[in-house]
Amino acid sequence: MRIAQIAPLMEAVPPKLYGGTERVVSWLTEALVELGHDVTLFASGDSTTAAKLEAVWPRALRLDGNVRDPVALHALMIELVARRASEFDLLHFHLDYHPFPVFSRQQTPFVTTLHGRLDLPELQPVFEAFPNAPLVSISNAQRLPLPNANWIATVPHGLPCELLRPAAVTQTYLAFLGRVSPEKGLDRAIQIAAKCGLPLKIAAKVDNNDAEYFRSVIHPLLDNGGVEFIGEIGDAQKAKFLSGALGLLVPIDWPEPFGLVMIEAMACGTPVLAFRRGSVPEIVEDRLTGTIVETVEEAIAALPLMIALDREKVRQRFEQRFSAMRMANDYIDVYRSLLDPSRSRGVEEGNTQRRSADSTYASYSRLHAV
Repeated sequence: MRIAQIAPLMEAVPPKLYGGTERVVSWLTEALVELGHDVTLFASGDSTTAAKLEAVWPRALRLDGNVRDPVALHALMIELVARRASEFDLLHFHLDYHPFPVFSRQQTPFVTTLHGRLDLPELQPVFEAFPNAPLVSISNAQRLPLPNANWIATVPHGLPCELLRPAAVTQTYLAFLGRVSPEKGLDRAIQIAAKCGLPLKIAAKVDNNDAEYFRSVIHPLLDNGGVEFIGEIGDAQKAKFLSGALGLLVPIDWPEPFGLVMIEAMACGTPVLAFRRGSVPEIVEDRLTGTIVETVEEAIAALPLMIALDREKVRQRFEQRFSAMRMANDYIDVYRSLLDPSRSRGVEEGNTQRRSADSTYASYSRLHAV
């Protein structure tokens, strides 16, 4: 197939440091190329790919201090894709709802994977205005605020099996990885580690809009003994960081659409302790790849169980459920269903089976919970 992947311009593909959506687009693009498809990637010029790169802007916008209006450049991207749409069998967007007005009015099949939260009230009328725009969710939980949208599949993220592997290091601390913001729960992670008497290492990005939260809430907590703030890290540092952790703390307080850090930890054999929010029950298999809790007190009580989990089995479940090749094959099924509508029922049945399996496992976990 001739496939266009259209990524946000905020980060390179893959990102140099933090960046979830662009990282997933990279893994998907490379897997599709490996499977023999003709892929063109629309992204920033500092991206690296085996596909054909169509550079819309020379540099990732977050790293380009001269760009003050990123919306303008994304509008340019949409126009460039529209001019070339007839060259492709299918267009795959990762730009939220922005493609809908243009691409709902042209002939080339398109699909949009939604990567963010959908529980904002202003989104409802947008999706109601484009009821036929085909959408892919990254978890079933992500769909809940927009149950009537045109969901055609759920495709969980996956990463290359060779990208992150367990490193031969001793586990001595708890880890927090990702972004510093109120909904990510870093303050709770610090509290959990302190109450358990364990060191906490924090590898996290601080966005400009979260700088005040970091200064006023998080920074004073860093003076506590046993807390080390490392800052942003890239893929090259993650294997050692996660492999050296007794477990990854994900004490979120928002409807997380996916949570890439959880499968990154699993790739290193590191179990996850996460709060039951959003996609967590779909990703963490309770008492197999981690533990799922509701409160800080439950997290403290469950920590020994999480640490005792078999790290080899954690890695095995990652390979079985969250590889980039599995993700790419899932998307190929989606693409074929759009090119041949008679195949769409099979894609929906596959998603129904996945939801049923997740529900069955969740019920088993509850019955056998301590």
